[in-house]
Amino acid sequence: MKRQTQGRLAADLALLVISAAFAIPLIWLVLASVDVDADLRVRIPSSLTTDNFSAVLTDDITFTPMLNSLLLCGSATILTVVCAALAAYPLSRYKSRFNRPYLLTILFSTCLPITAIMVPVYGLFVQVNLVDTMYGTSLFLAASQLPFSIWLMKNFMDGVPTVLEEAAWMDGASNFQALTRVVLPLMGPGLSVVMIYTFIHLWGNFFVPFMLLLSPDQLPASVSIFSFFGNYGSVVYGQLAAFSILYSAPVLILYIFISRRLGGGFALGGAVKG
Repeated sequence: MKRQTQGRLAADLALLVISAAFAIPLIWLVLASVDVDADLRVRIPSSLTTDNFSAVLTDDITFTPMLNSLLLCGSATILTVVCAALAAYPLSRYKSRFNRPYLLTILFSTCLPITAIMVPVYGLFVQVNLVDTMYGTSLFLAASQLPFSIWLMKNFMDGVPTVLEEAAWMDGASNFQALTRVVLPLMGPGLSVVMIYTFIHLWGNFFVPFMLLLSPDQLPASVSIFSFFGNYGSVVYGQLAAFSILYSAPVLILYIFISRRLGGGFALGGAVKG
């Protein structure tokens, strides 16, 4: 019993240290955003202020970059989810000896660092005149997230019974109608997971927009945040914390909006009868 107690205390202490490693930066972020004299120390401000939020709530600093991020990441997310669903459907429903090698190739492609392919991608974009275009950057962002999204979508799609599609086929539905009217509505939690995963990764992507977008008025918030880091190590920590909170808000709102669908599972009760 003594040995079990010691092991439990050691595990609790390790979890406490890990929790503190995540909680302390978040606490600093909240406290620094309302502190006019914020620095890297975690401290309670002597007086609360909203000056940091007032300073960053301008068109050039927040509104235009956030709108660019929403347009860029939203369009890329929609394109990724649509293409992932269309690609995962035949992989889930039609068995072939090439399915497993193809899925392993898709999974391997997710391990490639984005920095390793940015130089040839930039050269290709220059030749086809897609540099400094929102739609070109959105296409590449969608392509970069597509492999793992296909893998996720296929695993969720495997959980939908094929007998429901067969019933739809008996009623005269085509494969596309069976996908859009039977399979996708039943895998709502899966679609939500893929959408959240894709949007979060695209929302925090700095390197791709930094390389492919040149005009300041087209830069998303993930790149414009770099402007808070001045020369010679000078950083406006209070405004940086306020902007970071505003920058994180769309992801939190998206998660809260569809969180109820994440725990619902597949609504198959009564749909399949023995």
